[in-house]
Amino acid sequence: MAGTTLLIPPPHEPGVLPRWLHEQGATHIIAGGMGRRAQDLFAQNGIRVIVGAPAGAPEELAAAYLAGTLVAGENVCDH
Repeated sequence: MAGTTLLIPPPHEPGVLPRWLHEQGATHIIAGGMGRRAQDLFAQNGIRVIVGAPAGAPEELAAAYLAGTLVAGENVCDH
């Protein structure tokens, strides 16, 4: 990886994070679980959602996704 930049996200409110991530140039999000409404909000902002990811460091999950080796399981969100 070329490097890591840590940003402070805006306060959590419905619809704010997907829009902010889109503005930052995000195209994908990897999560263990996510509700349908949240997935729809990300999709509306052009961000593909991958759910069911195992626990792990973000850098490791991103590298596995880019290498085509990320194995996603069930969405662990229950709502």
